[in-house]
Amino acid sequence: MAFKKKLHAARPDESRPLFVETHRTCTKRRRERADSVSVENGVRQLLADKVSGALMGVWLLVPEHLRLGTWDLLCGWSGQPTPAIAPRLALQLVHESALCVTGVRQRRALSQKGFEVANGLPFIAADPAIHDLLDAHPIAHALSLQKALGRLRRASGHFRGRLLALDPHRMRSYSQRQMRRRQDKDGGTPRKMAQIFVCFDVETAQPIAFTTATASRTATDAACQLLDIVRDILHPDPAAPPLVLADTEHLSADLFDYVRNQTPFDLLVPVPRRAGPYRAIAALPSDSFTPHWAGFATTKRPYRLHNGAASLHQFLQRTGESPDHYAYKAFLCTRRRNEVDALTRDYPRRWHIEEFFNAHQALGWQRAGTLNLHIRYGQMTFALLAQTVVHQLRSRLGEPFQTWSAQHFADQLLSGLDGDLRVHDDTLLVTFYNAPHADRLRPLYEHLPARLVQEGVDPHIPWLFGFKLDFRFK
Repeated sequence: MAFKKKLHAARPDESRPLFVETHRTCTKRRRERADSVSVENGVRQLLADKVSGALMGVWLLVPEHLRLGTWDLLCGWSGQPTPAIAPRLALQLVHESALCVTGVRQRRALSQKGFEVANGLPFIAADPAIHDLLDAHPIAHALSLQKALGRLRRASGHFRGRLLALDPHRMRSYSQRQMRRRQDKDGGTPRKMAQIFVCFDVETAQPIAFTTATASRTATDAACQLLDIVRDILHPDPAAPPLVLADTEHLSADLFDYVRNQTPFDLLVPVPRRAGPYRAIAALPSDSFTPHWAGFATTKRPYRLHNGAASLHQFLQRTGESPDHYAYKAFLCTRRRNEVDALTRDYPRRWHIEEFFNAHQALGWQRAGTLNLHIRYGQMTFALLAQTVVHQLRSRLGEPFQTWSAQHFADQLLSGLDGDLRVHDDTLLVTFYNAPHADRLRPLYEHLPARLVQEGVDPHIPWLFGFKLDFRFK
């Protein structure tokens, strides 16, 4: 009787070693053992050899991870405990986003510079390993991570939850699939574009959550889902509903009915400049408007959209001093508010969204490489997590770091510091040489374990086998 050789390799056995594709250099790619024992041995060997490189600035994010609770979020998303490989690969994605690196990983040359050790790994995982990781987690896992992250940020004071903005953000897609092409506002050749809808806290200029817009979903569908996510994060008081500022593409009877009847929010949307509605507004008597200062007058009246069930309020704005120079602008709102404050103070602040994406889209909202929604949600959710820890770090450092763009911050601080990493007793000691603004960094990071204990934060790093972290500046 003939027997097949190596049939034991097909036997399900959790004790068998796990392998992942990794990049040693830009040109060398190999499979590495990724079971918990091999990963720990590899990391400890790198620490024993001492690490030196230009990416030591990434270690400045580790205290912010401990303060935020990043590791618990990643373990919850992956469904695996601390020794497993999945949350470590997820942390690699977070740090890649913080460094504003995009494209194929094989071209980045991030290994052998201290970057991999900061993730609790002895290697840089290649694209196939990251693809398999993200593809294995459905959209619901990414949305749960967004909600958990949002609640932590709300508790940390990152959101005030009184004035929100809802806006789409489009990015160029490099997917090879057939998909709809869009033309930029300034013209040019139509390109493949991916779109997301983001909700911001306008007063703090911080993103709360996002959802994607696909070919099968309307802007109203995406907005309704996003508002549900934001409601679960903020838990607003129905007696003092937050005001949501949106653009003309959200002028929908279905959306107004949904916001009015099923959410604790108010919605303010401008009316598109169409000849019919604005001709009727211009025909209103001049004395129906209340002047507030030279060249500015307002009024408000009840209004109902065609096929809409909710009774709305229309805010009308008139600018100009003489009838020949009058210009009108109309808005619809779900509640009777002070229209002067809404139109002159609140709505103009909505443009903080454009300022945010202009400065921070390099974190992971600048390009889209695939239409696989599991992967897109995972990538952008980790970009949201990276933005959180970078925001905490920038807020702690103050000026001039707070005004830097994400790319400039990554180039000058996270990947622009020379240093080395060594082990001293139970502490990982990062030494920076000739670091810029060292006088600003030294009081915040020297004797770090004691500082974390004073803040009520456990200084032991769970993905680095319980080591503590400290810094020196030379």
